[in-house]
Amino acid sequence: MGAAVQDQEGKSFFRSILASMEDVYLSRNRTAKAILELVGSANNDQICYDHLAFRTFGVNGHGIDSLARFFLDFGYTQREELRFPAKKLKALWYSPPDVPYLDSGSRVNGPLPRIFISELLVDQMSPKTQEIVRKYTEISGTGNKHAALASALGSLTWEKPKHSEFEELARESEYAAWTLVNGYAVNHVTISAHRLKSHLRDIKSLDRFIEDNGFKLNSEGGVLKVSPDGLLLQSSTVADTISFQFSDNIKDSVPCSYIEFAERLLLPQYKNLPENEVKEFHRRDGFEVGNADKIFESTSKDQLSRIAA
Repeated sequence: MGAAVQDQEGKSFFRSILASMEDVYLSRNRTAKAILELVGSANNDQICYDHLAFRTFGVNGHGIDSLARFFLDFGYTQREELRFPAKKLKALWYSPPDVPYLDSGSRVNGPLPRIFISELLVDQMSPKTQEIVRKYTEISGTGNKHAALASALGSLTWEKPKHSEFEELARESEYAAWTLVNGYAVNHVTISAHRLKSHLRDIKSLDRFIEDNGFKLNSEGGVLKVSPDGLLLQSSTVADTISFQFSDNIKDSVPCSYIEFAERLLLPQYKNLPENEVKEFHRRDGFEVGNADKIFESTSKDQLSRIAA
């Protein structure tokens, strides 16, 4: 088999794993599914993803590296680290390789998305939280080596927890509780607003469109999160909830995932570039701690209570 053919098959395999991750995400998150259909119908089914995000436990090899290995194997490049001291989190993001895609390709079949992976700094948590997290990551055994597979299958690599353990984690860290019941599942996908072809390419118009169709947006720090340089604009819905049966047979609704929107404005040196010449590398890249910190709140109890209200 020629190297070119092998390379093509590798890329096809990679996109099929992304598609499986997306399928799990859409099957559990009715809001994300509905919004993708809405935006797609207004935009001739052309949607590009800015990034996919994942959450992990930073302990026993179950943190960022457990998922990053898969993306690095397929040509992604590690970029900056972000720190969130109040939430006791850190994150790394990864830029995609420059690979061909169909001009008609949408979502996981369009331009490859950036990848954003965060981890809970477990050693900084209370002894009780550490005990619970370590219990389940130890049950997982070598499950951390199959993080991408777990995400694509929608499976936990550890046993379902007790309801009381979920509640215990939620009291200290909503992030920890979320990760305990969702594992390596996609935490959110992000629509690239500026890559839309319709009037929705302006994120303020997109936000209005989403709200006019009856969906709640995360209001933490204002609906629109703006980076200090004014060039990265982000917003997100409030997470859906899903019924979860705990190991002690208690059923309860737990936060699932949400969908985000991002507009990356032109870097100052390219502001006079004709629109038909603008490429993604002419725009603001990377992430912003202040924005991401507020986006994390999309799965918080405060934001979820707005849905119930």
